[in-house]
Amino acid sequence: MTDNSNLAYAPIDKEKVKTQIYEIRGYKVMVDNTIASYFGIETKALNRAMKRNIKRFPKNFCFQLTKEEYHNILRCQFGTLELEQGKFSKYLPYVYTETGVAMLTSTLHTDRAIEASIQIMEAFVEMSHFIRQNKDLLPDRAIETILLRHEHLQGELVRIKANMVTKSDLAEIMSLFETGISSEEILILDGEPFTADIAFQKIYRSAQQSIIVIDDYLAIKTLLHLTSAKSTVEITIVSDNKGNHPLRQTDQADFQAEYPSTNIRFVSSQNRTHDRYIVIDFDTNHMRVFHCGASSKDAGRKITTITELKEPKIYISVVKELLTNPPLELR
Repeated sequence: MTDNSNLAYAPIDKEKVKTQIYEIRGYKVMVDNTIASYFGIETKALNRAMKRNIKRFPKNFCFQLTKEEYHNILRCQFGTLELEQGKFSKYLPYVYTETGVAMLTSTLHTDRAIEASIQIMEAFVEMSHFIRQNKDLLPDRAIETILLRHEHLQGELVRIKANMVTKSDLAEIMSLFETGISSEEILILDGEPFTADIAFQKIYRSAQQSIIVIDDYLAIKTLLHLTSAKSTVEITIVSDNKGNHPLRQTDQADFQAEYPSTNIRFVSSQNRTHDRYIVIDFDTNHMRVFHCGASSKDAGRKITTITELKEPKIYISVVKELLTNPPLELR
């Protein structure tokens, strides 16, 4: 079969895309074969890419439909159908949320997939704009659920293409190794190369009691990474919330509404910090401290390093002082 994935790609019809987005289990989703057609690949190839990278696709990114859910979608598409006569797919398809669509592009690495995913996600965003304009026609709970899922997407959408790994990007990274650059200069965690998002999430999942993030630059992505932590873990962010696009109070409120089990305390750093750190299980026998070369909000933008420090105990006194600072007031 000829690979047309990198040929010039015409813009897709976003109005048509909107008709192919369904609400299932509280998520806005698109069916695998529809995404595959826009990406220019076979459905089985798309789902193989997902299964090869299954850790990147939690249930809020991708899930398989039940028979009833699948038949409901077919009824939406074609009206009353004789669904048991073998006219349609015999397997239960997978569906992907907008974040799942974005993750697919990082596993498929084709220019066509990147371009298609951006336009598909724009369709998701435009739907949220329509919902805002017609919110009086929808129940309050539906509004809250749908709008929150798109709040962070609007801010991230313009940066998606820059963040995606393409074939040329991979070639450049491989050339760095070939020219002798050391592994410590690439994001390495426990001896394995990870995408930046997965690296942060893995660190947060390791916490048993507490997480302290010391980082003066915040965004909704910073908070989303922290949802990987156990619900019993206490989370504190020490920051002055600097930058051109700081985390807003409304961002935090929307995040808290969708993730009520992830409680985050915000403390001002009062201009006392420069580097970025993650402190796991502070002041315990299994305390760990990571030095981060970039903010988690910028994870994946450039080659960076997360390094676990060998003497975490020496940071106890300075972290204790930071924790006595006044609360951080978001704008």
